[in-house]
Amino acid sequence: MKQEKLDWLADSPFYTKRFAFYIGRRCRDSSIQDVAKEFHLDWKTVKALEKQYMQEQLRRAGTPGPKVIGIDEVSIRKGHTYRIVVSDLDRKRPIWFGGEDRSEKSMDLFYGGLGEKKSQRIQLAVMDMWKAFHSSTRKHAPQAAILFDKFHVIRHLNEALDKVRKSEYARLSGKDRRFIKGQKYTLLSRRENLDTEGRFALRTLLKANKRLNVAYLLKESFCQLWEYKKEGWARKFFDNWRSSLKWQRLKPYEEFAEMIESHWDGIAAFIQSEEKVSLGFVEGLNNKIRVIQRRAYGLRDEEYLRLKVLTCMLPAI
Repeated sequence: MKQEKLDWLADSPFYTKRFAFYIGRRCRDSSIQDVAKEFHLDWKTVKALEKQYMQEQLRRAGTPGPKVIGIDEVSIRKGHTYRIVVSDLDRKRPIWFGGEDRSEKSMDLFYGGLGEKKSQRIQLAVMDMWKAFHSSTRKHAPQAAILFDKFHVIRHLNEALDKVRKSEYARLSGKDRRFIKGQKYTLLSRRENLDTEGRFALRTLLKANKRLNVAYLLKESFCQLWEYKKEGWARKFFDNWRSSLKWQRLKPYEEFAEMIESHWDGIAAFIQSEEKVSLGFVEGLNNKIRVIQRRAYGLRDEEYLRLKVLTCMLPAI
């Protein structure tokens, strides 16, 4: 028996490609469960149709050959389970999602898939201050300049501030804790991003705890580093900022300063190259991935998550 393949049919013979792509477009803004309910379909059917839609998006996007890449890790579940996301910062889209963790071996998989010829065309790599990413890039794309972007550096500084907050909460007891409890995100936010209630809570917290007040002011003042356009002035500012840590007994900040010192070349590259790459894309992509994970909560299909991440910045078809 000969079975004829019809181009207008989806992978499932019960639906046309046109319908599959319509379902795929609906899933860009809604969860699988919501779309399944709207069209009276089984959620597994909706998921299969959406996967076909996303595979077609990737096929039309073509094989990547990036010159400027961004490297980041994303936590896919509790217990420090990570995957690596690599983006083409010129085209403003993720091009690889994979690995088993955030190790150098996992990072090598990206360059292996990209190929030696295309790896040698990479001119700039934007990344976190994570040794595995740095080592793998140096090995496979030695010609690429490495840049540590502001988004990741500030994330490390926020982690240092949160460690100070936790140590103060552990040190205090009784009523003295009430100003700190539940104020993590108030403390980590920039003052201008808080509403009236948040600013009042922040003011009360900083007034009640001297160490947290000093730590917060140091975090806010560090942001001035990114305003410099010349490395010499930026270096002078950082040296003064680091000197101000003396006698403050803020060990997480001292460790943060040591990390900046050991990665200064990559930060200097950021200061000189800030306007040449789309650095805001990195933070925007992270926010998109968090939304994707919330919508796909409970699904264990990692291939589905991979497709969602790789197509989240592609145009609809």
